[in-house]
Amino acid sequence: MDLFLLIVGFIFTLLGILGAFLPVLPGPIMGWLGLLLLYLTKTVPMSYTFLGITLAISIIILILDYIIPAMGTKKFGGSKEGAIGTTIGLIVGLIAPIPLGFVIGAFLGAMIGELIHDSKDFNKAVKGATGSFLGFLASTTLKFIVSLIFMGLFIKTAIQYFEY
Repeated sequence: MDLFLLIVGFIFTLLGILGAFLPVLPGPIMGWLGLLLLYLTKTVPMSYTFLGITLAISIIILILDYIIPAMGTKKFGGSKEGAIGTTIGLIVGLIAPIPLGFVIGAFLGAMIGELIHDSKDFNKAVKGATGSFLGFLASTTLKFIVSLIFMGLFIKTAIQYFEY
């Protein structure tokens, strides 16, 4: 059973890293679930403090994931359509077989969303798209860093307690 929990926990931490980029998966929460599964094994002693702190971090990041892009959009005068375009462009960019497609897709999606909102002022659309994109980039970077840290903690703890 411990081996099963270890493997599934590792898969969850990998999904956490993917979730930093995919808007469908809550990255840090998935990574935290991986840590939880690791601590449910008989070999690793339960640490409620560690799990509580990492859960709190995951929840804070989840909340900030909605606040940061909105702040970026608002700061640069972007619209709701620009923020929605960023998400749609990200998904399309992930599917597109081009290098850094998710970055290009997110920006182009924001640009198209801003042009849909206000097709008369191209400069305002560029400024709003930049804000939407920067907010998305900041949020994604934060989720990615936390997910990587969770993966590192998972690997460190697994190696420490599963040495044979």
